Amino acid sequence: MSHTVLITDPIDPLGHEILSENDVDIVELFDYDEATLKAHLADAHGWIVRSGTTVTPDLIEHADNLEVIGRAGVGVDNIDLDAATRQGILVCNAPDGNTISTAEHACAMLQAMARTIPQANRSLRDGNWDKSKFAGAELHDKTLGIVGIGKVGRAVAERMQGYGMDLVGFDPIVSEEVANRLDVSLVSLDELLETSDFITIHAPMNDETRGMIAADELAQCKDEVRIVNCARGGIVDEQDLLNALNDGEVAAAAVDVYSEEPPESDFLHELIAHDNVVATPHIAATTGAAQAKVAKQITEQVVSALNGKPVDTPVNGMALKMAGKDEVQPYMQLADKLGQIAYQLSDQNVQSLTVRCRGEVPRRYAEVLSVAALRGALNQWTDEPVNFISAPVLAEEIGLRFREEREAEGGSYTTLIEVVAETDDAEHVVAGTLLEGKNLRLVRVDEYDLEAAPEGEMLFYRNIDRPGMLAKVGSLLAEADINIGALALGRKGRGEMALTAVNVDDDIPEDVLEAIANLDGVEGVRAVNVE
Repeated sequence: MSHTVLITDPIDPLGHEILSENDVDIVELFDYDEATLKAHLADAHGWIVRSGTTVTPDLIEHADNLEVIGRAGVGVDNIDLDAATRQGILVCNAPDGNTISTAEHACAMLQAMARTIPQANRSLRDGNWDKSKFAGAELHDKTLGIVGIGKVGRAVAERMQGYGMDLVGFDPIVSEEVANRLDVSLVSLDELLETSDFITIHAPMNDETRGMIAADELAQCKDEVRIVNCARGGIVDEQDLLNALNDGEVAAAAVDVYSEEPPESDFLHELIAHDNVVATPHIAATTGAAQAKVAKQITEQVVSALNGKPVDTPVNGMALKMAGKDEVQPYMQLADKLGQIAYQLSDQNVQSLTVRCRGEVPRRYAEVLSVAALRGALNQWTDEPVNFISAPVLAEEIGLRFREEREAEGGSYTTLIEVVAETDDAEHVVAGTLLEGKNLRLVRVDEYDLEAAPEGEMLFYRNIDRPGMLAKVGSLLAEADINIGALALGRKGRGEMALTAVNVDDDIPEDVLEAIANLDGVEGVRAVNVE
């Protein structure tokens, strides 16, 4: 049977060759209106996209013959996975193609920054001969701090060891064993900032990492520290970085990514033009070799899927098998959210995750529900997308112990899912259930029973159970113009410690969290985002 593949974003010519060699009819559509796209989708068996195409439920509904969607790249946030899964469409990506290019660019930026190569080149072209002005700094025997030890961070570590650098790393989900294999000393973020001569960022952008390196963190760094960011714009607060460069607190920076792309704000233009900054226009992953690898990987996956052969990089493989089972869908959502909460409540490296499924339905689907909880936890900190296929593999790779338990009884509830996140010296237990078979509820946090909706922005804290405590917290939130949507209390008895869970309408700034934590009788303050 002849297959037709629709391509709506440019890919490397190698991808076209692979499709043609496998007798696939190629339709390229780069400039189109929605009606034209829907008309072509009606006849397409495969669809290859990059970040320029948004795959919506409406478009998927018009793709009657579509079997596979291939994302020529890593992230699949531009593809509605739920809609594709429910229509039986396999989604796959190309997660490995640009790792080396990104790592090599980060290393090149680090060296160019250290030796002031762009500045020296510019000066020489202007007719100057300022040898002493561009002496730069050696890398040998210096300490390199790597924030985020995923695939790119590891590739950087391997390359910079050849320069005789001492490597320290910060990553909440990487185990000591994995770090030791890389000859990277695993440390806290504070220790990394305080001891590193050079810092390179390889973390994902999420609520935990946005603005992770800001004024306070830069003030912790060594004098003359040099910083590289080839990960995501905004992880390093760019205005604070500019101020630190102007004040001489940071010696130099190398930047490939920006909070606005293309940059428009005056402070970004000032940062890019700074004498001590090496700047490139988000090109770390765009080498010809990387694009060819991505095109090869995704077209081979699409061809395999169309011919009924195994696919190496499925994003929704397990979910696809479960899509027709309506009864399990709400439990999968609940398990994912519990994994998110358990991870975010843990303030140290999570060493193990245990998922307990109680009651008839959860026990029957314990495997997929456990992976859903693991995916929820891992998605809080990783530089690559986590799905039902990759979650167990990634957990093993980073040394996160993971197990599932099936129990017949749900205690006070007909069905119950528990997620236990263990650190070196503590554990957090969260449990949830479904009310009326569809309403997700968080019903226990550690030793406290309560009932809360696990969604959106949430605030958790423990407080002495006495009059006025909620009013004090509510007053601080009100002063910050943060509205309380709902709250739940877990009590033991008057005068003892209680747990309060608050659903709020907006993100809670760090200074507000600190103010709440400083209230007399309040402890364990944590802000949690549940997606």
